[in-house]
Amino acid sequence: MDSVWFREERPRKPRLSRERIVEAAVSLLDAEGVGGFSMRALAARLDAGTMSLYEYVKSKDDVLDLALDAVIGEIDPDEPSDASWRDYLTGQLIQRRAVMRRHPWVPALTATRPLIGPNALARSERFYATLRRAGLSGPALMAAVGALSFYTDGYASAENTWWSTIRTPGADAELRARVQRHLEEHSAVLAEHARVGVSDFDASFTLGLGIILDGIEKALEAAATAPEPPANG
Repeated sequence: MDSVWFREERPRKPRLSRERIVEAAVSLLDAEGVGGFSMRALAARLDAGTMSLYEYVKSKDDVLDLALDAVIGEIDPDEPSDASWRDYLTGQLIQRRAVMRRHPWVPALTATRPLIGPNALARSERFYATLRRAGLSGPALMAAVGALSFYTDGYASAENTWWSTIRTPGADAELRARVQRHLEEHSAVLAEHARVGVSDFDASFTLGLGIILDGIEKALEAAATAPEPPANG
């Protein structure tokens, strides 16, 4: 008589799925970055054959697009009922920066990949609609979206590069102190105003974002008070 309980069987792994591939791709990108990403490395992480991945995706670029849209989905697009347009955009961009800090490979892909996946489209549509309701349209709307997005992406990318090089708060503080002493010896203006000793990235990001939003608000005020163009004829 035979019985399953008599045998020590290794359960068969379930077949791959696009969801498992994307999850593993995000994990690999977090560990190795875009430069260390390959279909061979992804297959090894999944304990699968490289060619088996192509049953679910057409190319490496497909996987990068899917992984990028998956992490963009970590941004909660919901808008509190009492949020102003400024509060909503601030919340969205703080989340966007946080995603790029958790996944340092994201800025490189947002600069080179089309952001047209379902998660990206849903969040971009809400972002544009918020600025449109605030009163922006046309080139001014595009310029505002660009200024906010490029500021956030650039800030997060600079942070990622800094911490991948400096690595610890102690090393950060030591370097800042050395730079401050150097400025005091060579540039009175920079020593007083550059504030290289400030290491609160969160506060600095929020302050800079507020300055950009102030500019957008001024543009909205100017547009609201501009005289109507004369009627033809």
